[in-house]
Amino acid sequence: MKDKRILYVSSEVVPYLPETEISSASFEAPRLVNQQGGQIRIFMPRYGNINERRHQLHEVIRLSGINLVINDLDMPLIIKVASIPKERIQVYFIDNDEYFKRKATLTDEDGKLFSDNDERAIFFAKGVIETVKKLNWAPDIIHVHGWLASLLPLYLKQYYKDEPLFNESKIVTSIYNQSFEGTLNTDMVNKIKFDNIEEDAIKTLVEPSYNSLMKVAIDYSDALIVGSENIPEELDTYLKAADKPILEYKSKDEFGEAYTTFFNETVLGNSN
Repeated sequence: MKDKRILYVSSEVVPYLPETEISSASFEAPRLVNQQGGQIRIFMPRYGNINERRHQLHEVIRLSGINLVINDLDMPLIIKVASIPKERIQVYFIDNDEYFKRKATLTDEDGKLFSDNDERAIFFAKGVIETVKKLNWAPDIIHVHGWLASLLPLYLKQYYKDEPLFNESKIVTSIYNQSFEGTLNTDMVNKIKFDNIEEDAIKTLVEPSYNSLMKVAIDYSDALIVGSENIPEELDTYLKAADKPILEYKSKDEFGEAYTTFFNETVLGNSN
């Protein structure tokens, strides 16, 4: 992976949030590429329960200050950055007081999903892409983890389809078993349509369940990775029917070599 540019976009990353399958993979995968001489950038939301002082987050003024339009409202984008200790890996945090100030991640103290998680997902996808544009950093691969990040492939291939910076970028999405009950706000499809994204592209999201979100990510990805030993049967079937390159689930011990080979030979077509 030497000199390859890989952008990691994740809903959660260790050490900023507790260890889960997604947060661990979102740390281990970049660390592996970093050790192989690849260039990496990681993006995640700046949830209010991340301790900014302990993790030494600081705002990047030159990247902050633009507004993103979400459902006809101007929402200020704030970018913060921190370094993972001992790894020399930079993590960029997408922040906004309205969406990410609350002291929780995706659910309230009763375990109920926040009613604006749909808008947070749209804001996160657009915020990452706008920031990468400002950095003028063209990734070879964009690797997506977690359902809050799952709109990124759609936005990249639809809303930002004429953005030359991403012309050569390949999108890879990891599919996990880390889901949620019920659905996000059922008005989500209209909020995405506000961005002139055709209804046909998002008809799956009329009922914005976990499986529906991941199906849209599958539709707009170039390749896929099975990140959990067992994923929902509906997604497994959809994945197989997608006729795209798939890296099947690998344990931690097998992961490194399989992942490197998949990226180099299958996703990038041996262009290293």
